[in-house]
Amino acid sequence: QVQLVESGGGVVQAGDSLRLSCAASGGMYSRLAMGWFRQVPGKEREFVASINRNGRVTNYADSVKGRFTISRDNAKKTQYLQMNSLQPEDTAVYYCAADSSAILLRAPMTGDAYDYWGQGTQVTVSS
Repeated sequence: QVQLVESGGGVVQAGDSLRLSCAASGGMYSRLAMGWFRQVPGKEREFVASINRNGRVTNYADSVKGRFTISRDNAKKTQYLQMNSLQPEDTAVYYCAADSSAILLRAPMTGDAYDYWGQGTQVTVSS
């Protein structure tokens, strides 16, 4: 069983930066592919970014490419999402997810690939 806890959300202005963290416990972290998703009330959950088990493969949604950076520290069992040049449309609850069955080079981009989820952290960007 894997537990995920997100932190780092908050209220910022357009153009500001935030770094989200997701701390994992209860599993072999180096065997997990990790991802970030976000959701706005009334809308479907949206893929943001993903990273494979050793951090060498990353994927991004087109809407965040060039602004967001996903990374992980396997020694600390933590993944990060550095978010720069935030815009009001980035406002959402951000969720951390873990895929316990991913092969080494896989960084899934769909929510149904992930079997563990955090509780979410709110990010609000004002204009």
